[in-house]
Amino acid sequence: MWGTPLRWMAAVRVRLWNMLCGCDVPPDAQLGGGLIFPHANGIILHPNVQVGVNCMIFQQVTIGIRGSEPGAPRIGGHVDIGAGAKILGGIVIGDHAQIGANAVVLTDVPAGATAVGVPARIILPKRVSVIEITNTMTAAMSDRGIQEILNAAQEAGERMGV
Repeated sequence: MWGTPLRWMAAVRVRLWNMLCGCDVPPDAQLGGGLIFPHANGIILHPNVQVGVNCMIFQQVTIGIRGSEPGAPRIGGHVDIGAGAKILGGIVIGDHAQIGANAVVLTDVPAGATAVGVPARIILPKRVSVIEITNTMTAAMSDRGIQEILNAAQEAGERMGV
């Protein structure tokens, strides 16, 4: 593993930046592009963590495994993780989710939802999502016909205030 000089130099560089920033981000973690650490102090990532694109992780965040449970968290794209949050276990954080400061997340967080508290509770968005409209229209197509599709679209539009 440490046979090549380039690998040794890369490991030294990672350890140096870990010491300077006070964070532990392993080089083999799967991190998407556009990841931002506004304050890198105290950020700990497990080597098997997967983080999507354009995420923001604030200081003192821990993302790792939970005891003997298998798997590390998978974080979707465009997720904001507040200061001091803990995300533990083989859970999935959906795209565009938000994790509140000091939240302890032990369960999956759906796309677009917010997780707050200890243990974290999930707050779903108030607006109707495109996914819900699509699911409603797909069910209508398979079961009821074109008139039901139009009714479902009209109801969804009324709920969205359009």
